[in-house]
Amino acid sequence: MRKISFLLILLAFGCKDASKENDKDAVEKAPQFFDSVETEVILEDDSLSVRAIEVIGQNLAFAGNKATYGLYDSANNSWKTNLQKFDSIIPEYRAVASTSNDFFMLSVGNPALLYKTGNSGNMELVYKEENEKVFYDALAFWNDKEGIAIGDPTEACISIIITRNGGESWRKLDCKNLPEAAEGEAAFAASNSNIAIEGNNTWILTGGMKSRILYSPDKGKSWEVFETPLLQGKPTTGGYSMDFYDDKNGVIIGGDYTNPEGNTANKVVTKDGGKTWELLAEGEEPGYKSSVRYVPNSKAKQLVATGFTGIHYSKDAGQSWEKLSDEGFYSLRFVNDTLAYAAGKGRIAKLIFR
Repeated sequence: MRKISFLLILLAFGCKDASKENDKDAVEKAPQFFDSVETEVILEDDSLSVRAIEVIGQNLAFAGNKATYGLYDSANNSWKTNLQKFDSIIPEYRAVASTSNDFFMLSVGNPALLYKTGNSGNMELVYKEENEKVFYDALAFWNDKEGIAIGDPTEACISIIITRNGGESWRKLDCKNLPEAAEGEAAFAASNSNIAIEGNNTWILTGGMKSRILYSPDKGKSWEVFETPLLQGKPTTGGYSMDFYDDKNGVIIGGDYTNPEGNTANKVVTKDGGKTWELLAEGEEPGYKSSVRYVPNSKAKQLVATGFTGIHYSKDAGQSWEKLSDEGFYSLRFVNDTLAYAAGKGRIAKLIFR
């Protein structure tokens, strides 16, 4: 694959666009409800599995299995891809994020490897963690200087690493400063959406034997725990994906990927910043999903959820859903209120909602 300078590309494209997903400063328009979605495949490779994508302006960055990462230029409908190995290790990346200057990608498994774009144009390793239990799930930034990544427990708490210097270095939080993890509590690296950020507020979604919310009001300096009524009690159950429209309204979807038709206790919504959660559409579709997002500029009313079972849509804040497509994807990110990118097994696509 072609060697590329991601730093130059990201600077040219502009990482953070004024019309970012869920832009609260955008003028609210009359709601436009969807009844269909058009899928346009823009990358197809049966050997790839992509669970982490990042919208950059109108463009898209991804990192996936087989040490592969890439950037899509929507203006030219073209891809630039590369490989980032570590010695003889071929990492699988399931978490990505960007700032105004850099693109970041984080691997699952041991060792954990976190890379950022470097001044030379090559990716630079900025964090490495070796532990037989290490497994990082999601990555996000509050601003250009401060970012956070979360993973499964290696000790008595969920793993959290934080940067305060633009990703040049990362520090792992001590368990004495974090809530104690429950037995079997972890997180799912299903779509890079276990972290939600609104201003200084941060929510972390866990799953498995215990599925709950770790909440910080001050960018990771202090933490508290909120319970959820989500399905839990097995290693494969719980919340898989979370999104917040603003600092009050949030949604979680998940279930049990080994029982994809199961549709009880797999969808919840909050209206008070995650303190309490209400079950949605109990006993109704959709069942298991790995990614959920609010439609931008929809006043927290419209939702799209995707998984390997297809794409579902709600226009009433999750109270009812309809299936728009059988096309399956692992992860979804909106560009604007009618266009999204989605990634999954063997492909990445544009989704045009109508």
